[in-house]
Formats: sequence, structure tokens, C-alpha cells
Amino acid sequence: MSGPTLVIDLAEPVSPAALRELRELMVGLSSHFEEKRPGYFDVNVPAERLGVEDRREADWRKPFSPPLLSNTSVDEELRALAGFNPQGVDWHRPFLVYLMGPGVGDEDIFEAEHADEPEVETVLGFRPTHAINVSACCNRGIDHAATALLTAAVMDVVGGVAKAELLDGQRSVVAGLPGVLGIADEEWVVLGTAEFLRAWVGQPGFRLVK
Repeated sequence: MSGPTLVIDLAEPVSPAALRELRELMVGLSSHFEEKRPGYFDVNVPAERLGVEDRREADWRKPFSPPLLSNTSVDEELRALAGFNPQGVDWHRPFLVYLMGPGVGDEDIFEAEHADEPEVETVLGFRPTHAINVSACCNRGIDHAATALLTAAVMDVVGGVAKAELLDGQRSVVAGLPGVLGIADEEWVVLGTAEFLRAWVGQPGFRLVK
């Protein structure tokens, strides 16, 4: 992927009912939707549907309610970190959102990403059986924010724990945020809830590891 990726670790396989809810979520959020296999979604998601306000001319706007980001104070920080003129940007952000693990697909990727993680498993309190990757296909600042918010929306449906790598200096920022479950792997990986991801996006200088 050319942009950031977040991983949602799951303690059990996704049920058929939860998979249907996830599919409905992705269809509802997307301007383009393709399901390559059950649980593997190739989508374009308008940024405003994730709660990032579109500052284009009023007659260009396509309102979507309710936003997935309830913290309205985040908007100014998002505009600052994105560093672009919204009128010149395609807000339909491309993503791959895919379930992986035994019996569902991408088993090799799942095994590679979860090999030898004793510290992570200690924080989680379980050994992941499956995971969902949320991968942005672009790397603008807005894609980092959208990745975190889309991941939080997916977690609202399927549960799980978000796992994110940290950049230099980020440990002190994330440590006190709501929803942080712990920091592992010599303080370079943070694990947390959907609430944590939404809180983290609002911090000055927010950015994910690409």
C-alpha cells in the first residue's frame, strides 16, 4: 500500500452476522464498492462521511449524517495536518479493508503480521485468531486521519483491538489518551479501542506510520 495501514486484532472469527453488518457499513460509506471475496473490500470513501468536514463550495457538498467523528474540535487540526486546498483534492479516499486469517483468506499475511508478538498478546489478553487490515491507497495527511476514523468505524461493528506502530515522540502523546489498552514491543506499538483512535486523530501532529 502507498499509505498507512492499521490492524484490528480479533479474539475470534467474525460471525456471518457481523460480516453482513461490516458489508453494510462499507456499502453505506463508499462511493465505490467492490467485494473481491467475502470480507475483502476495495472501496472509495468520501472523507466527509468519516466526519472530516468538506470545505469546498456549498453546492458541491454532499451531506452525510451522522458523522462518524463526534469531536468537532478535530476539524481544524485535520485541515492543518492535511496541508492542502480542499477544492483541488478528490475527497473520495481509496482503501482496502480486508479480513484475514484461517479459513477466510490471506493466511500468510496474517501469520507474518502476528508472528512472535508475546508483548502484544500480553496487552491484548488473547492470541488473535483473525484480523482486519485497513489500508489507505494514498499518503496525504488526510489519508492518515481517514484511516484511523475508518478503522474506528469498522471496530464499532466487529469489535477487536486496534494495533498501531508509533513514530518517535508519539508514546508520550498516546499514553494518556482514553481507550489506550497498553504499549508493547519496547514502546513502539500501541493497542487501543475505537475511542482511542478518535481521540488520537485530534492530537496536534497526528500521523500514522506508513
